[in-house]
Amino acid sequence: MTHIPIESMNLMMLNVGCATHHADWNWQKVSSPFIRVFYVIEGEAMLHLPQGNVKLTPQHMYIIPAYTVHSYECHGMFKLYYMHIYEGFKNEANLQDTYELPTEVLVGSGMEPLFEYVVNLHPDAKLPEPDPKSYDTSTKTFGYVERYQRMALWEKMELRGTMLIIMSHFIRHAKPHVWTSDERMKHVLQYIHEHIADDIEVETLARIACVTKTYFIRLFKQEFGLSPVQYINKKRVERSQLLLFTTDLSVREVAYQLGISDHSYFCRLFRKMVGITPKEYRCQQRT
Repeated sequence: MTHIPIESMNLMMLNVGCATHHADWNWQKVSSPFIRVFYVIEGEAMLHLPQGNVKLTPQHMYIIPAYTVHSYECHGMFKLYYMHIYEGFKNEANLQDTYELPTEVLVGSGMEPLFEYVVNLHPDAKLPEPDPKSYDTSTKTFGYVERYQRMALWEKMELRGTMLIIMSHFIRHAKPHVWTSDERMKHVLQYIHEHIADDIEVETLARIACVTKTYFIRLFKQEFGLSPVQYINKKRVERSQLLLFTTDLSVREVAYQLGISDHSYFCRLFRKMVGITPKEYRCQQRT
């Protein structure tokens, strides 16, 4: 079974805090370039994800991967700790690629002191407002990243340990994808991530896997739930979201950096996967 080397997990904590809501946690179609982790203290709420709805209950932790479109629903009192973790973009497989992570894990009351300690140590990392539109912008995110980078070494080490402890609870209950025991598929995934901005041919991937093209497509879809082309497009769109979020490159230049020369095709692909155009996405993130 493969694993993600701990040293390659470049995690940065953007925000952490404790929030109490009274039927006012009802944000719709939220999507961000960072991971969200919740630990529920009291009350109940609903999390609406593409794969289904999840009821949020006390003494459970929940994880929402970056770029996942989701919504919240709350009809009463709801108290939780939250942490936002930023990874940026890496030319290698991430946790979501390698493992089938559970959205929910039961952790009991033991996690509360850990969150409480971090919240008390970093009061400036609290969100300014509960509405994602108030903090989920490129300007705010860059400010949070810079704040993390200015921290003392001991603070970064302590936060890194905290984030690894939190992520370990999800990994403990995660299922490695079958491909992780297949060296051929490891090489395929590595090739895709390293050449995401190049013209990747399915025939090339099949040769790397040492199987026929037809069998490779069937095997890849079986392991990832997507065809090779769909997976490549997904990763390209994720990379484009980061570029639109973090740079002033034009939409055409972003497409070019991803190896897509047809600007119109890129816009159609982006809209199909994100629900809005690249230009609308950038405006939304910078409002």
